[in-house]
Amino acid sequence: MLQKRDRFTGWGLRPTLRLGLLCCGASGWAHAATEELAPTVVTGSYTPTASFDLPFSVNTVDLAQGTDGQLGVNLSEVLGKVPGLVVQNRQNYAQDLQVSARGYGARSAFGIRGLKLLSDGIPASTPDGQGQAATLNLDVAERIEVLRGPAATLYGSNAGGVIQMFSRDGHGPLKVGAETTVGSDGFSKNHLSAEGGNANAGFVLDASRMDTDGYRDHSAARRDQTFGKFTVKPDEDSRLALIYSSLEQNNTQDPLGQSWAAYQAAPRSVASAAETYNTRKSIDHQQLGMNYERYFGDATLQFNLYAGQRHVLQYLSLPRTVVANSQRGGGVVDFDRRFEGGTLRWVQPLSGAPGDLTLTVGADYDRSQDDRRGYQNFSGMQLGVKGALRRDETDTASSLDPYAQLHWELGRWTMEAGVRHATMTLDVADQYLANGDSSGSKTYQRNTPSLSVMYAFTPALRGYVSVGKGFETPTQAEMAYAPGLAESFNFGLSPATSTQYEIGLKARLNSATRLEAALFEIHTDDEIVVASATDGRTSYTNAGRTLRRGVEISLHSEMGEHWQANLAYTRTDATYAEAFVQSGSTIAQGNRLPGVPLNNLFGELVFRPREGISMGLEGQYRSEVYVEDSNQQKAAPAYTVFNWRTRFEQHYGHWAFHQLLRLDNLLDRQYVGSVIVGDSNQRYYEAAPGRSWYAGAGAEYQF
Repeated sequence: MLQKRDRFTGWGLRPTLRLGLLCCGASGWAHAATEELAPTVVTGSYTPTASFDLPFSVNTVDLAQGTDGQLGVNLSEVLGKVPGLVVQNRQNYAQDLQVSARGYGARSAFGIRGLKLLSDGIPASTPDGQGQAATLNLDVAERIEVLRGPAATLYGSNAGGVIQMFSRDGHGPLKVGAETTVGSDGFSKNHLSAEGGNANAGFVLDASRMDTDGYRDHSAARRDQTFGKFTVKPDEDSRLALIYSSLEQNNTQDPLGQSWAAYQAAPRSVASAAETYNTRKSIDHQQLGMNYERYFGDATLQFNLYAGQRHVLQYLSLPRTVVANSQRGGGVVDFDRRFEGGTLRWVQPLSGAPGDLTLTVGADYDRSQDDRRGYQNFSGMQLGVKGALRRDETDTASSLDPYAQLHWELGRWTMEAGVRHATMTLDVADQYLANGDSSGSKTYQRNTPSLSVMYAFTPALRGYVSVGKGFETPTQAEMAYAPGLAESFNFGLSPATSTQYEIGLKARLNSATRLEAALFEIHTDDEIVVASATDGRTSYTNAGRTLRRGVEISLHSEMGEHWQANLAYTRTDATYAEAFVQSGSTIAQGNRLPGVPLNNLFGELVFRPREGISMGLEGQYRSEVYVEDSNQQKAAPAYTVFNWRTRFEQHYGHWAFHQLLRLDNLLDRQYVGSVIVGDSNQRYYEAAPGRSWYAGAGAEYQF
């Protein structure tokens, strides 16, 4: 039954080859080139397949040996090596990272939108497309898979790309560990872990606390994360995993964006409104999930369930005079979210067809319900406190998506074809009726088909073409206010629809080097853009057509026994394909989409002189970034930064020790790390830190 056990990969288990290589390299030594050149993925195909053999753009970031000199705090630390992605660390834990893929998600003012986030098959995005990267815990990650292009549309609405994290399983003798890291700007992280397991069961327990004063003034944060995973194999044909995670951030300070003049004068500065109103955000998030997988002959049943809750309390900087005259909203956001859902999937090989043909059918159900309240952010003359109620409603977003997908290997040909009927329904039940009733409901639905075909020219060279149709619904936040009717929901906002094309090559240049390249083109209708932004209240509308064209190139090479190199380049030419009117002004055809750099380049050189020592030099170049649709405001300038890291490991009997040293921004370059697209106060810019240092040490005992 060994062959069946190897197939338990639908929710992220490692194939036997991967497991064997990792066990051989448990001391932290470099992985064998064979495994690096053929990582196995499930994103995009639902069944474990070598990424080299899939007819679309999908990459893996392997974290099985830990983050190798990274801090393990933000996805921006590890996703830079993935082409097609732009990951901007806002240096603002109240607003999360800004992540975009081929332009999708670039306009997000907070959190992640337009991309599907998953953790062990469980969504970290709500049905309306808003996601929280902070809930993905890097301390327990085994790998992260990133899917871009037409194949991502098979994941439904708001899936301009897919980022899926898989946590590791507990295996081997019981081991417990502790580590601490300190660094610039009051940074500290303390981390405890325990794990172990055998062929039948395993567990992972993890807890961490991160504190920082922040690079900018008024940007201090504390983040507590816990994680627990228990896996069991009731018999040789089934596997069950129970997963719990939590995230807590209390009174995380929000420094807001900066004007260009303020950024130039004092990069660490904070907008005066942030201190006047003590802008801050608290998050309390818990989630429980279950993954079950069972084999029935050659067929596979995959089933998951999840549920959780999230409480957010956020104090905004809306001026007191504006809030006092408003009939709806207020300057304090307070909501309690309950969310749940599940997936049922059947994977069936079809033996009667020529070649290897596999049919996957399934359905995803997701639901989130927000009990949302808004309050004035003042009481009497006291600012930055919870005042009178100005909003009270229940917002419910739900989706039920059936889908079917075929994977067919016939000689040198490989085909992936599928379709999903994607829906998203938003219901608003308004209980604050002093300003009228804003209750209503809107359902968005589309069929999102995708077809990808690959041809193997030689065993070391693959070529493919891919095409797909997708759509992007507005989020609840984007529908909150209608243009010109600030007291009603914008149920007239249409989804953006797109057609994506991709052509690519995958090549093994030699036994130690892999090269991948892709050309893409995306035509979008009804792009969702800012209609007006006044006094902190933003409404959205549908623009005309947009066009995104680009190229992605990635190179991975094991250069001998001690050296490794990674290179990722992306060029994204994202423009408005026709003019449209925004707040009375015409946005010209050919203007660039804000938030999307034309060029993005990441390079990494890793040196492992001997077992237990790893050093890495990272370089990042990003071209200028426009900050609003007219392209008239100052674009965030291009920049190049370099980072250096090293990690040491020692083993003495049952003990293992490690130390890390890290220097970010080696040349002490001053630059804008991220932008807030279309900010109404023209505070578009968020400064990145200058030269920063980090040092850490840890110990682990294996029983």
